[in-house]
Amino acid sequence: MSRTFIMIKPDAVRNRHAGEIIARIEKEGFRILGLKYVKLTENDAKEFYKVHAARPFYAELCKDMSASPIIVAALERENAVLHWREVIGATDPKEAKPGTIRAMYAESKGANSVHGSDSDENANTEITFFFKGFELVN
Repeated sequence: MSRTFIMIKPDAVRNRHAGEIIARIEKEGFRILGLKYVKLTENDAKEFYKVHAARPFYAELCKDMSASPIIVAALERENAVLHWREVIGATDPKEAKPGTIRAMYAESKGANSVHGSDSDENANTEITFFFKGFELVN
């Protein structure tokens, strides 16, 4: 079993797609280890997205991600990172395969509904950013 971190971004929460996305998580065979409804400060967003600090979209990304609540979760299943990335689809919803979360719910490349860890190492880092050990059910 492996773990991944997922985030239901502000656009999907505002547009009331969180329930459908959580149902999809369960349908895909993930076990939810932890789930939170939170609102990042801009400094929290800057820290979480610091790997993108040199990119031109960084400031706007941090502003957008701290504008309204998000839902974060730690998930578990076989090949969790790879499977979740297949379920969510391409970053640009115009390029996402039909039936993927981003094809169904994303507004744009920037407002793309969900985040998913891109490696097991980053999943661990992202999970520990949002969850303390006792907040995860094993």
